[in-house]
Amino acid sequence: MRTVVQFFKTHRHAWWGLFVPCYLAAFFTIEHFITDNYWATQLPVDDYIPFCKYFILLYDAWAPLLVILGIYLILKDPEGFRRYIWCLIFTYGVSTLFCVLVPNGQDLRPAAVEGSDLFAMVVRATYAADTNTNVFPSVHVVGVMSALFAVYRTPGLRKWYWRTGATVLGLAIIASTLLVKQHAVIDIAAGLAVGVLGYVLVYVIIGQMRDKGCKTGIDENKTT
Repeated sequence: MRTVVQFFKTHRHAWWGLFVPCYLAAFFTIEHFITDNYWATQLPVDDYIPFCKYFILLYDAWAPLLVILGIYLILKDPEGFRRYIWCLIFTYGVSTLFCVLVPNGQDLRPAAVEGSDLFAMVVRATYAADTNTNVFPSVHVVGVMSALFAVYRTPGLRKWYWRTGATVLGLAIIASTLLVKQHAVIDIAAGLAVGVLGYVLVYVIIGQMRDKGCKTGIDENKTT
């Protein structure tokens, strides 16, 4: 316990990570209440996208990606972690608020997922834990975008293989949301739009103000 307390004393920025359990509590609360009488987001184009259970592992890789990146930023890039979390706060907040105001879901899941193989079992478990409601905008997409923004803005991850690997994984996760029938195309489009807004707010507007403030403070220290 003493070690944990000492860690948060030396890594005060890590307190921003408390947003994650708060968000999860809010998300699963509305998951409990929004079960029917929702706006169905699927379009005719979604019928042409096949169901592929093998993509479920990529779909579930979303959470480890966000967590591992967050731990890295806590330890290596405090300001990068703050901006990463701020982007998640904005994009997840907008997504959750929209789901509360406009209950939504999709009716694309197969009637049954047969088989005793690993992929079929993981699909069934994922379906049970993550319902077909509260899908617009896709938090999978906004989470991936926030992670990619952080990777591309982190000096320690500027090597091409980190950025390329993160981009390929991110795109594969986004594609998996369609192929395991957890999201419709319009959910993805909305997630991309909200993600871009998050980038502009956090990395362009707030980021430039903070960068300018840091530079001003350095210049003042040089003149004194």
